[in-house]
Amino acid sequence: MLDYIIVGSGLAGSSFAEVTLNAKKRIIVFENKSHNSSKVAAGLYNPVVLKRFTATPEAKEQLDLLNIFYRNIENKLNCKFLFELPVLRKFFSVEEQNNWFTASDNPLLTPFLAANLVTNKFDGVDSPFDYGRVLHTGYLDSAIFIDSYREFLKSNSLLIEDSFEHEQLQFEDDLIVYKNYKAKHIVFAEGFGMHSNPFFKFLPLDGTKGDILLIKAPNLSFEVIINASVFILPIGNHYFKVGATYNWHDKTTLPTDEGKQELVAKLKEIINCDFEIIEHLAGIRPTVRDRRPLLGTHSEHKNMHILNGLGTRGVMLAPYLVKALFENIEFGKELKPEMDIKRFKKKN
Repeated sequence: MLDYIIVGSGLAGSSFAEVTLNAKKRIIVFENKSHNSSKVAAGLYNPVVLKRFTATPEAKEQLDLLNIFYRNIENKLNCKFLFELPVLRKFFSVEEQNNWFTASDNPLLTPFLAANLVTNKFDGVDSPFDYGRVLHTGYLDSAIFIDSYREFLKSNSLLIEDSFEHEQLQFEDDLIVYKNYKAKHIVFAEGFGMHSNPFFKFLPLDGTKGDILLIKAPNLSFEVIINASVFILPIGNHYFKVGATYNWHDKTTLPTDEGKQELVAKLKEIINCDFEIIEHLAGIRPTVRDRRPLLGTHSEHKNMHILNGLGTRGVMLAPYLVKALFENIEFGKELKPEMDIKRFKKKN
């Protein structure tokens, strides 16, 4: 008898698996490769939405959890995937500088926005209006994290490398029955693949396609994340990740020439040196119209749960959300209304 069947082994599913294992629960994880965007994503974490200069009241708690959560997994797996790196917002005008100063005076943002401008000059980047520095930032190498955690699950016979067949799911008393497995609970962490899930397909998971480039630029040199209309993330040896686009209409994971051209044009607004495109990737982020996650329990099946909608801020949100869902299932702790799927009514 299992405590949990977890469907999905991306960022959300792996994070929930870690929480359950730490609580000594018996689990099995289905890999379920369905529109998994986690490995494509750059994995940035940043407490401030710079486009709108907003931060959530839970930002500090989320950052604290993030550091503890991922560092513990690094130690457990003897693997490095969390990197602290400053985010510098490149300014293109005095007006943008003034907007930064105004935002940094906001009590909700003051802990995360440095009041003094960064005047450093970096090879390959013109910056006549300098930069603003966001505090407590960095990135998770999502591909390394997910691959390492899958290997850990696999080596402990906790991973089923197969797609999940929803039609095979049965309900028996207070149990979930799937083929030869019986469990007290099932948690679906399928990302955009949720659209193939007949139990939760009523939820408004929209999905936003994002293209990312891997470039090599020998004359570009900095050890910060530069943020403007796109981000430029250094990953060593003059290689950089550049992203990302936001396409709300195309739901395929195929990279597009349109996405590439958009990234190239925006990149050239920031840097003034030559570069070579090494790789072009795309994925579908699991986003929701109200920009809130999808957590909670099915209205009819009380031992069926969902963990989805982590969106563009998944690395920062994942430890916070898996803790909330686990405590909700195990101890009845209420989910915050803005994350609970109860805010959406199922239509018959």
